[in-house]
Parts: sequence; C-alpha cells; structure tokens
Amino acid sequence: MMTSPSPLTARVAVIVPAYGVAHLLHEALDSLLAQSLADWECVVIDDGAPDDVAGAVAPYLADSRIRFLATDNRGVSAARNRAVAQTSAPYVALLDGDDRFTPDYLSRTLAVLDGDPDARLVTCNALIFGAVAKPRLCFTSKQGSLDGTRGSLADVLDRSFGIYIGTTFRRADFETVGGFDEDMTHAEDLDLWVRLMLLGGHAHYVDEVLGEYRVRASSASASAERMLLGNIRVYEKALTQLAGRGEAGVAHNMIDRNRRALAFEHAVDQVIDGDTQGGIAGINEHGDLNGPMWMVIKRVWSIWPGLARPTLQWRRRSHSRGNTESFASFLRTLARGSNGPG
Repeated sequence: MMTSPSPLTARVAVIVPAYGVAHLLHEALDSLLAQSLADWECVVIDDGAPDDVAGAVAPYLADSRIRFLATDNRGVSAARNRAVAQTSAPYVALLDGDDRFTPDYLSRTLAVLDGDPDARLVTCNALIFGAVAKPRLCFTSKQGSLDGTRGSLADVLDRSFGIYIGTTFRRADFETVGGFDEDMTHAEDLDLWVRLMLLGGHAHYVDEVLGEYRVRASSASASAERMLLGNIRVYEKALTQLAGRGEAGVAHNMIDRNRRALAFEHAVDQVIDGDTQGGIAGINEHGDLNGPMWMVIKRVWSIWPGLARPTLQWRRRSHSRGNTESFASFLRTLARGSNGPG
C-alpha cells in the first residue's frame, strides 16, 4: 500500500482557512488530494468558525499530510499566520476552504520557484465560479507592463499585474516580511504581495487555469467601501518604504484613485439614504459613470431625480457578489412597479 509523504519532507505547505465553509471544505481537500505533486503538507484552520469544520475535515485526517488546527476567531490574516507557523516546508501555497486547485497547480507553481530565484511569488489564472451569472476567468488581458509573465513592483502596485489569492511563495520571504498583517481586515492579500515585492525580484504569472475561485454572496470582498479603505492603507504602508523610489509616485496615484472611488461610493450612499441632489452632485464630481448608457441616465436624473435612487441601488447590487440581474431586467422591474415619474 502506498504511504503518504511525511510532512517533515514536504516541499510545500498548503494553508486552508475554513471559517464558515465547512460544507464546501471537501471540494478544496479533494482537489488537494488530486494533485500531481504528492509531497505537500496541509493545515486546515477553523479560526473559531461557527460551523462544524472539525467534522468536515475529520474524514481526511487519515492522510498524515493533513492536519486540523482549532483556534479562537482572530480573522483570516491571523488564521493563515497561525497555520503557516505549524508547518515547515520551504514553500507556502494558499487555498481558501471554498476554492479548488486544478491537478497541476502545485507542480506548475513549484517548478517556477525552483527555477527562478528572483520570483517572489507565483500566481496563475483561475476560473471564477459560484454565485456569478456564468463562470469566467480572473484575467483576460496581458499581465503587467513587461512580458506578460513577469510583473514588477510598480505593476503590482497599480494592479496591472493581477494576483490570484491562490498564490505560492517562499517561506523565507514570508517570514522576512512578517507574514500577513493581522491588523488588516480587507486587502490583506494585496498588502502581503506588495511587501513581498519590496524584497526585490518580480512576480511570476503562469498563463494557465490552475485554480478555481468560488464567489459567494457573503464573500468578505463584497463590500466595496471596506475594500477601498483597505487598499488605501496598503499604499500608505508601502510609501514608508518607497521614499526616493519611482514607485512612490505609483502608490500616490493609487491612493488618489481609491480615494476618488471611495468618495463616489459615499455619494451613492447619499442618494440611497435620501439626499438625492447632494449625492448626484458628488457622483458628477467623483464618479466615472461616463459611458453612453450612463450619460443618458444622468440626463434622465436631471429631469426626474427620483429615479437616481433605484438606479444606483441596482448598480450596487450588480457590483455585489452573487447578483445576476441585468440592467434590462432592472428596467422591466422598474416599469412594472411604477406608473411613471412624478
């Protein structure tokens, strides 16, 4: 009978935070067991979850490579740090408890790190599935400003080089930068990528679908305003290490961009909360609703301001996780529920 490799000889530690996803955990772990590279270790951590993560992981503990860590709730950054501290492999890969790896994920990402000492992290394309209108790819355009495979610090800062959360990196680098910032509740992954890139070298993109990212309506990243505040904090932190470097200008530009986007979201809040005129003024000042459809809609608002609130409520729903309502469907609903503007 074939025995599992010992965690003591594992090449990569797979970290699986599973708060609130006990019912989906089997999919993540099955995808790990299906890996073409077998010498891994895995820690599943519940982070004080209210659901039965222990029961969900129990059938997998017969495999000596998989361990379960029950802790109090301190958030995903602390959970990942705690799980990493329980492992020893030279590489670390992230797999959220509701996501999946394709069978060659570990073999492809580790091959890059083995062959490229200047790669600070390895990311890939991924299929987005779940609470979306239809599955789609994470990345559909060229990555970054270089060759599409390597990304610079500036590329990571300005988000032209996208990094999928299921990313692999070196333990030594992770420990050098101090792991995830446990004070970050949003954009904690971007914060780690930026701090890894500040070590020098480049990010590496594998142009293959090696991960599957599940969208849930309750995903933490569903809140635009909290994500924008998290992004701003990432760039402000980065500026403390970018003095005198050209990338400081990129960070300043991204702070301005995120602040404008935050002001726009606050203006949308104003309209939804009843301050229609003030909110519309803020949208016109800070927003980017300048496509042909939105130019028409804003002209309609100037005649019938009362339509702004339901329209912006639709827009916010359409940008939230799990929404599938088209604008045409929204217009039909609006027409059925109204006798016309008054």
